[in-house]
Amino acid sequence: MESSTTWVYVFLGLYIVYCFYWGLKGYFTEKTSSGYAIAGRSIPFFAFLLAATAASFSGWTFIGHPGLIWRDGLAYAFASFYVLTIPITGTFFSKRTWLMGKRYGFITPGDMYAYYYNNETLRWLVVATAVLYSIFYSAVQLMAAGALFNVIAGVPTAYGAIFLAFIVWFYVCTGGLKASTWVGVIQFVLLVGGIIILGFFVMRAPEFGGWTAFSNSIKALDPKFLEVPKVINFGLGGGWTSVMILTYMFALMGIQSSPAFTMWTFGIKSPKPLAWQQAFMSTFVVGFALFFFTAFQGMGAKVLQIAGNPAFIDINQATVVPTLMKTFLPPVMLGVVFMGAIAAIHSTAAPYIGTGGSILLRDVYWRYIKKQEASHAEQIWVNRLMATVLTVAALVVGLTSTAALVILGALATAFGFLMYLLLAGVLWGFRFPAVGAVVGIFSGMIAVALTYKVWPNPLSMHCAFWGVFTAAVMAYLCRGFGIKDDEETMERQKEVRAFLNDIDEPSESGKAWRKVMKVATPVWYFFAIGPACIWGNTAFSFAGFPSLWSWQIAWWILGIVMMWALCFKAEMSTTNETQIQRAEVETMTVIKEA
Repeated sequence: MESSTTWVYVFLGLYIVYCFYWGLKGYFTEKTSSGYAIAGRSIPFFAFLLAATAASFSGWTFIGHPGLIWRDGLAYAFASFYVLTIPITGTFFSKRTWLMGKRYGFITPGDMYAYYYNNETLRWLVVATAVLYSIFYSAVQLMAAGALFNVIAGVPTAYGAIFLAFIVWFYVCTGGLKASTWVGVIQFVLLVGGIIILGFFVMRAPEFGGWTAFSNSIKALDPKFLEVPKVINFGLGGGWTSVMILTYMFALMGIQSSPAFTMWTFGIKSPKPLAWQQAFMSTFVVGFALFFFTAFQGMGAKVLQIAGNPAFIDINQATVVPTLMKTFLPPVMLGVVFMGAIAAIHSTAAPYIGTGGSILLRDVYWRYIKKQEASHAEQIWVNRLMATVLTVAALVVGLTSTAALVILGALATAFGFLMYLLLAGVLWGFRFPAVGAVVGIFSGMIAVALTYKVWPNPLSMHCAFWGVFTAAVMAYLCRGFGIKDDEETMERQKEVRAFLNDIDEPSESGKAWRKVMKVATPVWYFFAIGPACIWGNTAFSFAGFPSLWSWQIAWWILGIVMMWALCFKAEMSTTNETQIQRAEVETMTVIKEA
């Protein structure tokens, strides 16, 4: 064990040096407000490709996801489809978000929503969403890091959480979004590599002896671990029905519609990496890790527990992965996989803390306290202060509200999904008045809270679904009651829609593919993660995989094709040189920077 702990500290030390390098580099080079907050709109292709993918798949992917597969079996393993449903959010919105930021000079999502609807209340709702997301979601991540540090190296959980939070705080506060991005590059490598390494060692463990014995052990499990129980539950709750699986994906889709990702999109140099990030890095690379190696971990732990392996008798959801690491990994690999878990956690906490601080700075301090008169230097230092406040708040919440952390994390992602209403309005011209947008978002937040805690999951539908459903109904009710925007607002919206529809008009081939994908995409949702996924219980089996696992793999492969078609053939995420050149020159800056 001493040897293992030594390697844990060796790799942790190397990681800290890398993080501090980028933090200090950013400190000495970033001198403007937008340079600090959105990397001066200069994040390169490769860095965004890896870092945005890492940020999409948190420490929960590394630690929590296998634990829930252990607890609930292959029905929960459908959650692995978030490698498709998270980036599909970006497919719908990211390119147009970048075009909006380029044309109007937006720095925060509040800038974009408040400008389009000519309504400052929306800015405050976005601020609230961003702060809640930053604190709650980061609290979950930081406490998971502390718990892992405790199990692997014996460091008390609270001390471990504080120490690992300090690393995040340092490079985020000193280097801004650019530092977070370049640290995210190595975090992606460690995240994916760690998942694959651990899953491989579990499947090849002496207790199994290879794939054939491993698969036979899985097939021998109680059917409740190998099937989706039913389509829908007509009461409250209901477990992993196929309808719950579908609507649970909606919550996870909120990760890339959250304010943090909107800011990150503003920060990239060009929209060219978007399609590759969505159709390849998330869908294929992370998908390969999750559909095989994460499932190896969760299902393997269940087999070992039922077989009476002493190390697994008393495990729980949170200790599945740490126990697998300690049991099956040699010392050097334990150090590598440990850093993979920490990297996964940091890759999510860092951008949310950083962008949350930037949103508080720009949308509160800069706009309302300083009346848009603060210098670049003043903004950067206040930004650092805000990020510090969020880091401390996340730690306080995590250390004092351990029992509520899962609730807080779930609410955060569901609140992020509410941004679909605003994104659809701004970027695709869904028409409801500004009052409807405000009432919709506020009502959606209430609906999320009620259907999570008071009346949990009515009709076995996740609270994220009820939040967006309520938000959309209320927004359009306002329109139905005859509420209209003033003439200035309508002219502003007309100009935005004209710009986006003109610059983002697809080719004739793209238009044809979009017609096809309007049918193909809902069909994929229906069969892959919707009501029809229950057919996977007995549909077919191949290569030793149980039927439901085979169904998941098959629809994952079809999902890769779907994402490729959406991103490249339907031109949802691609841009040509003419479009990029137009975006560079057809600017109409409406946001002061300093």
